Amino acid sequence: MSAPKIVIIGTGLIGREHCALVQKHPHAILVGIADLSPSAKDYADKIDVAYYSDYQKLIEVTQPDGVIIALPNTLHVPAGLTCLEMGIPCLVEKPISDTIESARVLVEASETSNVPVLIGHHRRHSPDIREAKKLISEGAVGDLVAVNGMWLSDKPKNYFKAEWRKKSGGGPLLINLIHDIDCLRYIVGEIESVQAFSSNSVRGFEVEDTASITLRFMNGVLGSFLISDTIASPYTWEIASGQALYFPHQPGDCYFFGGKKGSLAVPSMNLWRHDQETEHWQHPLIQQQMPLDGSSTYNNQLEHFLNVISGEEKPVISARDGMLTLAATIAIDTAARENRTVTVKEIVPDH
Repeated sequence: MSAPKIVIIGTGLIGREHCALVQKHPHAILVGIADLSPSAKDYADKIDVAYYSDYQKLIEVTQPDGVIIALPNTLHVPAGLTCLEMGIPCLVEKPISDTIESARVLVEASETSNVPVLIGHHRRHSPDIREAKKLISEGAVGDLVAVNGMWLSDKPKNYFKAEWRKKSGGGPLLINLIHDIDCLRYIVGEIESVQAFSSNSVRGFEVEDTASITLRFMNGVLGSFLISDTIASPYTWEIASGQALYFPHQPGDCYFFGGKKGSLAVPSMNLWRHDQETEHWQHPLIQQQMPLDGSSTYNNQLEHFLNVISGEEKPVISARDGMLTLAATIAIDTAARENRTVTVKEIVPDH
């Protein structure tokens, strides 16, 4: 089989990273990009690929086997629908959309046409997240009881030059937390209901800067999560894992999974257990660091997308799966704003 032809729609920061990854891959060909930005044509010339401002024209001319969509959130669904209408599998950067209503349109189109959509929640392809999923599924910590997580970082002042980042919807709940919610859904299971408190006391913007969250999963597991973009710390997946593109690596942890037989810290992959099942809190614990394969989350994601294109694999996170991650995150935002318990079913009634 010849190397699949790929086009990329959107050449912002992550779009250009996708371009570089595809061009480096030995079994994929980047044939073109589409973007309205004035610099996009120069970028296309620099990397020697076709350029069109109109992504539909780009797809018609190049006839790609797969499309990567890295546009602003509100444009994900229209571009995705164009791909599905042409029968072309696509990788849509996360989140799937900015609303459940529009996300549902893409979900139904993918499921009706049987053309796959892979949502770009890249952490699912990271070796630490995959291994955590495997260990917990196989009972390494026994029956899972509780989970705790953190995303504590310090965004610079110039980050907020964009006015929309000061407004509702532009804060860490809907911009950053959605990554962590996807990881927790993937490892633990579906979220049933949430409670949350939020605060904007540090910067005083309309949008929140800090929030504490309580989660109840459908399997009975309870969880808590603390998020803030005003705290200097290494307690984020981006920094602790060493897998992110634009952050320094300072090894540590941001997720903690507790079960009846032990606990797992991620991404350090430290597993703590008693030597004997009859032992308890008055006995010492044994620490075991679980090995990882050293692979790259973004390379793994591209490799998976190529297998989705060929039909060898189904998307590890489909359009419907991506919609449920968005729904759980919206439920948390709603709970914080309205000071009440919110179920995911309230956000997606047919879930």
